[in-house]
Amino acid sequence: MATTMDTTIRNLDEQTYRAFRARAVMQGRNVGDLLNEAMRAYLARIPLAQLASSLRALEPEAFPEGNEHLSQEIDAIAYGDRRA
Repeated sequence: MATTMDTTIRNLDEQTYRAFRARAVMQGRNVGDLLNEAMRAYLARIPLAQLASSLRALEPEAFPEGNEHLSQEIDAIAYGDRRA
């Protein structure tokens, strides 16, 4: 039997989650069971061997708007403001 864990999932689309939860209730199942099933199906779709075999094959993604200076902000928090 697999070990279970409690977790928080952020940035879910509210309408999609409500429909997903309603479907779980109609089937007499809980959201966690259906999420596990959906994640297993997703993982089975594309075998790991077909994914990028190297970090060099990955394409960079832009930071979301408003995070242009995120690395500097993290450095300031982690190492202190060195501009003084």
